[in-house]
Amino acid sequence: MATDIPLEPLWKARLSDEFEKDYMHKLRRFLLSEKRHGKTVFPPDEHYFKALDATPFDQVKVVVLGQDPYHGDDQAHGLSFSVPEGVRPPPSLKNIFKELSSDLGCVLPNHGCLDQWSSQGVLLLNSVLTVERGKAASHQRKGWEQFTDRIIEHINEHRAGVVFLLWGAYAQKKGAFIDQDKHCVLKAPHPSPLSAHRGFLGCKHFSKANQYLQANGATAIDWQLQDL
Repeated sequence: MATDIPLEPLWKARLSDEFEKDYMHKLRRFLLSEKRHGKTVFPPDEHYFKALDATPFDQVKVVVLGQDPYHGDDQAHGLSFSVPEGVRPPPSLKNIFKELSSDLGCVLPNHGCLDQWSSQGVLLLNSVLTVERGKAASHQRKGWEQFTDRIIEHINEHRAGVVFLLWGAYAQKKGAFIDQDKHCVLKAPHPSPLSAHRGFLGCKHFSKANQYLQANGATAIDWQLQDL
């Protein structure tokens, strides 16, 4: 099965065994069944692994861990918290931009596409990589969590000096095993309007991430998104 998965080569070398495991075969059958029954799955097939394709294993500097893809039309495109060019930024992303402005003075861009971060080494990884249209969390506990755990495990074990941004209880639980002697783990409430005011706004994670990267000999992330 792994040979027919289009995936960035460095990630494919590390994850190819996962595609042969029973849980992944079950996940594939589930997704095929959903589509056969006329259900719309987001993001499009070619974007399931976009986070990995956009940020090769050896280039990961920062991991932003999300939960599920957006479930509205045209929103999900494989990067956590990001939306394609031309799509209005959802509320959580607006709060991320608000924190960027407060923390680093970043100017609000005219879009919500975070590709420019991915290309600098920011892995925008959701825990679950698909969702049914209009049904939040509908593909949880189908196997994706095990797959994305392995992604985090590979970074934890075989890289050093990576910054993990864990926003909200879900992300913090998933990242609980990360070795904080090897990596920088920053925790805050989720940027959702329901919780952002409890500590996400004002957390200064973006400047703290850059300070850590530079202290460990890496180039800082340019968090300022350029207009498209």
